[in-house]
Amino acid sequence: FEASVTRMGRSDVQVQVGAYHAVEREAAHQVHLAVGMPANERMDWLVEKATELGVASIQPLMTERSVLRLNPERAGKKQAHWQSVAVAACEQCGGNRVPVIHAVMTLAAWIKAQAAQASGQRLLLSLRPGTQSVRAAVNAFAGPASAGAPTEAITFLSGPEGGLSPAEEDIALACGFAPVTLGTRVLRAETAAVAALAALLV
Repeated sequence: FEASVTRMGRSDVQVQVGAYHAVEREAAHQVHLAVGMPANERMDWLVEKATELGVASIQPLMTERSVLRLNPERAGKKQAHWQSVAVAACEQCGGNRVPVIHAVMTLAAWIKAQAAQASGQRLLLSLRPGTQSVRAAVNAFAGPASAGAPTEAITFLSGPEGGLSPAEEDIALACGFAPVTLGTRVLRAETAAVAALAALLV
């Protein structure tokens, strides 16, 4: 929307809203990121960059190897903080929609909820042999994003520092997640998630 500031006070601003111009800056694929929370400030960075790339939602997870452990009170505060990070990043990059930052869950509880949902593609970032590239998996499922055909949502699961445990990967695979890779290099947890989103969204 075009807008003109008509008055500025100490604690408020009045704005007259003008003409609307339709601008679509969202990605062709709707991607939902589920990630084992990295420690320290890395989760803030991950939320910011994922928002800039156009992620639809982020599900923070506590896994076997998670360094960051949150009690319910801290988890609620962190969720609110990460949502504000997403709002600021969306304003900066000019996105149409702010991604939803979901409440922190354990991987087991989240996988159980996923088992009840049948639609969309599910990808698991894995170092197991025999995985295919992220782009190849998406193109095989929905075709190139440029084809103009409607695409289903993609749920992308990525682990914390050290990755998911073999048992956790087995549970995800049993739930219909397909293992994918970013190549031969082992990336940091937050770098891997952002690199995967870039391959899916850009």
